[in-house]
Amino acid sequence: MAEFVTLELPAEPSARGVALLRIDRPPLNLVDAQLAREVAAAARTVADHPGVAALIVYGDERVFSAGDEMRELAELDSGQAAAMAADLQAALGCLTRVPQPTVAAIAGYCLGAGLELALGADHRIVGDNVKLGFPQIKAGLIPLSGIRRLSLLIGQSRAKDLVYTGRFVDAEEAATLGLVDEVCPPDDVLTAARRWADQFVTAAPRALAAAKAVFEAGPHAHSTAVTEWSALFDTDDTRTGTRSFAADGPNSAVFTGR
Repeated sequence: MAEFVTLELPAEPSARGVALLRIDRPPLNLVDAQLAREVAAAARTVADHPGVAALIVYGDERVFSAGDEMRELAELDSGQAAAMAADLQAALGCLTRVPQPTVAAIAGYCLGAGLELALGADHRIVGDNVKLGFPQIKAGLIPLSGIRRLSLLIGQSRAKDLVYTGRFVDAEEAATLGLVDEVCPPDDVLTAARRWADQFVTAAPRALAAAKAVFEAGPHAHSTAVTEWSALFDTDDTRTGTRSFAADGPNSAVFTGR
């Protein structure tokens, strides 16, 4: 049983719906090794669940995650850090391996490892009260998982500014940088995330997974696109979708996930 993470799956196994992963390690949802493992395990459950059309990741209306659990990190030597680094890095990047669309619903603080986790989501919706940043440099550390993804998202120069200074950005600057996709009142972030996620309940899941695989392929995107595109022609959804689109236009197909 997970101690710091709850996962709500669609109520009807036969009907596709939206899953909700909640981080619940009060008071600040600090990320330690156990929480990271629990989030990664929940992400794997979602990835393997045929009834999940999309995933929301949320803390609460006060805090998504205030960052790394420094008390745990302060006890490590370099050998211990090296032993846990790969697993922790993979756990913080777990949302990139979920084939369904994912959205981080963020209110309050989203810092350090919490922001690294959120960067793996496909979409980020924040409350206008947020503070985002990578303060690890102020503890003599660096982000373990987020530097490359941050650079791809906002450009290397602006990423360096955030990582080197450890400064916080508010919702307005985060939107200007391209760090987040939507800003709303903090009490509305979960509702806004559900609205975004609900778009995919009737979408073609295999095609969405293929598109996500291409986005995540990096320098191999062109060859991955060929592989993923070709494989879709073995699915019922592509056969149904192409014929329905040709006959009746978009939004006429009913997809089954097969």
